[in-house]
Amino acid sequence: MEANRPVQTAGGDVTRPEEEARKTAARAAHHLPEVRLVVLGWRWPGKSLTGNTILGREEFRLERAAEFCVKRQTEVQGRHVTVVDTPGWFSAQDTPSSYKQELVRGASLCPPGPHAFLLVIPVGMFTEVDRARIEEHVSLFGEHVWKHTIVVFSWAEVLRTISIERYIRREGKELQWVLEKCKRRYFVINNCIFGEHPQVGRLLERVEKMVAEDGSYYNPEEVEKEKKPLDENQNPAREARELGARPKQNSGLGLSKAMEVEPLSSE
Repeated sequence: MEANRPVQTAGGDVTRPEEEARKTAARAAHHLPEVRLVVLGWRWPGKSLTGNTILGREEFRLERAAEFCVKRQTEVQGRHVTVVDTPGWFSAQDTPSSYKQELVRGASLCPPGPHAFLLVIPVGMFTEVDRARIEEHVSLFGEHVWKHTIVVFSWAEVLRTISIERYIRREGKELQWVLEKCKRRYFVINNCIFGEHPQVGRLLERVEKMVAEDGSYYNPEEVEKEKKPLDENQNPAREARELGARPKQNSGLGLSKAMEVEPLSSE
């Protein structure tokens, strides 16, 4: 009976030893010695910062707009982790075709292909324009990309006492569409916590679970034939004149100041 007594884990959850043993065994079964990630998203709301959080150090520069993909590597809990940061797409204007081509090139920088695409979405107002922008840019990788995509919510600190589940329901069908496309896989990251932190390990475990369930990795060569040529005249958000997803200015976290320097950010 003593061995079956509930215990408190490092994360604060109460669990029984045999349950914890099953979870540990499951994690071990899914463990990948190498994890390859490509980070996608808008130009400024936490994309490159998320990459830095995973790496545990500042490798992706935030002070200027990135036009090219950048690859960096690190070790996390026995895994060799590769992170590719891509050019962020524009929220209120067309993304240049050169940016789109460079965006697609990111998948080939971690051969034979990324295990996961991390689609960074900032918590805040999510509009039809935002959904269209995501569809426009993620579709450049082909329809199969959604099998390898996880939504990563940044700036979740603005929710304060609101759960991420409630936020998702509140934002309605546009955000629901994105989550349904990737089988409702999502993760909340706190980019204010830098260096070694359990959240990075949990994110990689989420990636490993996805790989175990949906198989292997994204192969750029296999989906090349299904992609259509880039057409600058086909842009579902061309007429939009409002900003894309963004943290709410009344969040109390001083994020409005970050918005004032948006042109200088790589996000």
